[in-house]
Amino acid sequence: MDIPLQIPALTDAEEISCDVLVVGGGTAGTMAALTAAEHGANVLLLEKAHVRHSGALAMGMDGVNNAVIPGRAEPEDYVAEITRANDGIVDQSTVRQTATRGFAMVQRLESYGVKFEKDEHGEYAVRQVHRSGSYVLPMPEGKDVKKVLYRQLRRREMRERIRIENRVMPVRVLTSEGRAVGAVGFHTRTGAFVTIRAGAVILATGACGRLGLPASGYLYGTYENPTNAGDGYAMAYHAGAELTGIECFQINPLIKDYNGPACAYVANPFGGYQVNRHGERFVDSDYWSGQMMAEFAAEVASDRGPVYLKLSHLPEESVSALESILHSTERPTRGAFHAGRGHDYRTHDVEMHISEIGLCGGHSASGVRVDDHARTTVPRLYAAGDLACVPHNYMIGAFVFGDLAGADASQYSPYEGELPADQLRAAHEMIYRPLRNADGPPQPQVEYKLRRFVNDYVAPPKSGARLSLALEAFERMRDDIAAMGARTAHELMRCAEVTFIRDCAEMAARASLARTESRWGLYHDRLDHPRRDDASWFHHLDLYKSPSGAMEFTARPVAPYLVPVDGFAPAGGPSRHLGEVHPEQVATAGAREAAPVALRQEPTPTHTVAHSRADADAPATPRLLELLSLAEDEPDLSALTAYLTDPEPGVRRTALAVLTETVPPGTGPALASALTDTDAGVRAAAAASLRELVETLPPEPALRDGLAAALSEADPAVRAAALDVLRALRVGDVELFTDSLSDSDIAVRIAAVRALVSVDATAEVARAATVDPSREVRVTIAKALAVLGTSSDTAVRSALAALVDDSDALVRAAAYEALGTTGCPAALATRAEAALSDPAWQVRAGAATALSAADSDLAVPALAKSLTDDLNADVRKAAVLALIRHRAVEDARTALATATTDSDADVRAYATRALSRSASPASVR
Repeated sequence: MDIPLQIPALTDAEEISCDVLVVGGGTAGTMAALTAAEHGANVLLLEKAHVRHSGALAMGMDGVNNAVIPGRAEPEDYVAEITRANDGIVDQSTVRQTATRGFAMVQRLESYGVKFEKDEHGEYAVRQVHRSGSYVLPMPEGKDVKKVLYRQLRRREMRERIRIENRVMPVRVLTSEGRAVGAVGFHTRTGAFVTIRAGAVILATGACGRLGLPASGYLYGTYENPTNAGDGYAMAYHAGAELTGIECFQINPLIKDYNGPACAYVANPFGGYQVNRHGERFVDSDYWSGQMMAEFAAEVASDRGPVYLKLSHLPEESVSALESILHSTERPTRGAFHAGRGHDYRTHDVEMHISEIGLCGGHSASGVRVDDHARTTVPRLYAAGDLACVPHNYMIGAFVFGDLAGADASQYSPYEGELPADQLRAAHEMIYRPLRNADGPPQPQVEYKLRRFVNDYVAPPKSGARLSLALEAFERMRDDIAAMGARTAHELMRCAEVTFIRDCAEMAARASLARTESRWGLYHDRLDHPRRDDASWFHHLDLYKSPSGAMEFTARPVAPYLVPVDGFAPAGGPSRHLGEVHPEQVATAGAREAAPVALRQEPTPTHTVAHSRADADAPATPRLLELLSLAEDEPDLSALTAYLTDPEPGVRRTALAVLTETVPPGTGPALASALTDTDAGVRAAAAASLRELVETLPPEPALRDGLAAALSEADPAVRAAALDVLRALRVGDVELFTDSLSDSDIAVRIAAVRALVSVDATAEVARAATVDPSREVRVTIAKALAVLGTSSDTAVRSALAALVDDSDALVRAAAYEALGTTGCPAALATRAEAALSDPAWQVRAGAATALSAADSDLAVPALAKSLTDDLNADVRKAAVLALIRHRAVEDARTALATATTDSDADVRAYATRALSRSASPASVR
């Protein structure tokens, strides 16, 4: 039998001192560390795993859900949208920080090398996914975000200011005289006891993803990153900070049996959508919210279930594009999951289900209470990211609040007093107790039991009786947790995580018991209090640890809004102290002396993939080990030259990975040169690196020449990559790009069209409209013409006129859709009217879009007829959107009014918004 790890003495602690302690090396933590260091602070970044691949961000990110890009959205609109999505319980000052600072953060991340999707002119390609506002900004290379951030931490100037301690797990924030002074924890590999004294502490430990138990029963098969076990929630609570909204759970739609997101946000811009088993769209609510999840859950449970993400109707190019995103960036195992079932998006729609519950500020509203500078209610203690209660803050909000926390915390210097001995003793006992019970119940068994109780008693729909039983169970489990056994430092980490999960479970149950109303749809659905009660509960529900150690509550009125929102009128005012919340009597079923009674008939209320610098197939030869060691020293290009020209392709590929991570001067030309390598793997690595670094590479002549030379390579992937980089760097020209229009490869020709758009080469694109043999290229050309010109441009008008007669339905559809942007002159409007009878629904939808830009006398009657006659919901949706442009006409408003009762949820929603006095053309387009 293995010998258990020896318990270190309390006096043997390794002490570290810093100005700013950052706990957690994920999204918010990395940004907090960078900003604090830039402000001159000495930073200690603690991560219980390894910063290179820790946090939810390391799993990849397919896009930004809340990009408020000037010209595409207004901060006030976003703040109002989040307020509505959160049923009015919002501190708008915090949400406004994300709305106003998010664009600058996008630009900052871009300067680091993070890539956001842009159009051919270099403008951010923001998508409208919600029915109000365009906030979604795709990230085609989102799998590399964490790698880019780690590269920033490794810069020399940052290494001088930021000390990274991997495999160190804090378990408690240390406080003295009411303020944060440091933390205490242990090393998750050696078991060493570690104390930190700090001027300020920033908690950035992510969501509590391991709260409810997934349907699979697998402890780590959670929707959220399973390493996020509620560490920061528990540490903030025990430090005396207030938490808020803990009764507002996170619940998400996911792929059945896969427990990963279905990614309807990603699929929506490509034409995918959620439907019931009859193929009907059913979600009426707008922004992603608890109300949307309530509608989703009701549909799953009805005879119209199950629910699907519908993709089988999409054309091949859309399916292929979705596969490249969903099977790499978001979840690399997703493709294998579908393949194992013999499913393909072309033949099978994706069955969806509902996730386990969790706590998350970034996706709902459960977190540590913070102000608009990420300060908690404990002085010098900060919280950022999914841990902080800034509703629906998502990735950009995590970066923004990490930045705010780092900037504000940088003003403090290390605590100079004695670290509190009583807190150190308590933490030491908590950490090492499982070693004293080495043969006690193992952590997986105890954790499974705990989270099974969460599912049984805390998950919605909730009731006072079930929540009360939950509290009894969680209290009993204190003994089970105290008896857990461990033999290694890794097992100690898992045992500590179970204590955090238990703390979060109790918070979730007590907060849910305290709020005696239903709010946020499925997130807080009380069967015994089924209605929303604004008179009593238009309040934040704050919880905190009292001096006696009890969990107490305060009802804090919502502060007056910065942005008015119809339907809500917060007045602020004093908080209402609630004290402890006591469970209901659940020892017996009714009074002990009472005889059984008849059943009362009451109406039922309605309600990561870690990045490896070495090639995966390359053997760990001394040459490769030497190269990887060199990477830690930030080598210049001359030190890598011998490896870049090594006879072994594996060494050359690894050298490119090191070059990409360190980016010394001359990186661009070196990568361009590697595009001509004899090995296909090296060429692919060079192309990937160029795309990854394109935002940060200087557009020097040597790079331009190397890319131009690559256009003659036999490898079409190299030619396409060279065109993309030339376009993005603005170093190509019309002649160079035009030559590639005759390339033999479709992907290269598509890249050439996009490149020509970037230099406004209207005539060249128009000439290719009718001569290219590929449907995919002609569709790209139609979309390009919408960007390039107007119907008054003869070349654009002639090209679109030819494309609306194309033999392929998707080309015709794209051409008609382009007319909705360029303008639709009378002759083409007549053809669009006729196309409303085309057999292909895509053409009919495109024709409806074209009529949005046509004369109202012709367009309105034709669109109104489509609204009543067309059986395809997407065509009717296009007709509604087109009629919005004509709503000054009475007949258009009449037609929109009829659409408010349409069978399709999207059609109803857009029509209702169009007729609302609060809606404007900008808000519905």
